[in-house]
Amino acid sequence: MAEAERIIGTPDIPEAAGAGPEGAPAAGTPDTEPAAPRGGRRMAVLFTVAALAYLLDLVSKLIVVAKLEHHAPIRILGDWLQLEAIRNAGAAFGFGQAFTVIFTVIAAAVIVVIARLARRLYSLPWAIALGLLLGGALGNLTDRIFRSPGLFKGAVVDFVAPKGFAVFNLADSAIVCGGILIVLLSFRGLDPDGTVHRD
Repeated sequence: MAEAERIIGTPDIPEAAGAGPEGAPAAGTPDTEPAAPRGGRRMAVLFTVAALAYLLDLVSKLIVVAKLEHHAPIRILGDWLQLEAIRNAGAAFGFGQAFTVIFTVIAAAVIVVIARLARRLYSLPWAIALGLLLGGALGNLTDRIFRSPGLFKGAVVDFVAPKGFAVFNLADSAIVCGGILIVLLSFRGLDPDGTVHRD
């Protein structure tokens, strides 16, 4: 019973698929699907979500820089929500503007960690969460590399300005949504490899 709880959600393995004593499939048992393609599908979801988040952030920033920068803010919901182009040298929501290079390194490290974690990813919710984190990190990292004032010191373009709250962008939103989803998955005991901890 303990073994059954330990492997909940994990890819099929020969012993659980009716393998014979030598590791070969038992007579009359169809060949099981290899684990790699299942993980490959989760990786495809991760990178698709990341690509969508990144492209939405990139296109929105291009439009904001071309149409909104150096212009008056556009009111969406009166004073409660408006679009206002600003340049942010700090972290998400404008924090730590004196540490631009450090945040650039952190963003790059996050991308590397997610890429390494993707190789053992068998959970669809985790694939979505990590895809949001990856797309958001890539979006803001692109600004820090290519925008002024210079390489790895670029200011991020922010434009969503709720009343009484920091101005942010779609990359920030993707990062926050991905982080919230990861917290929820952790509370449920679901690991990236698909295992479920019942404690």
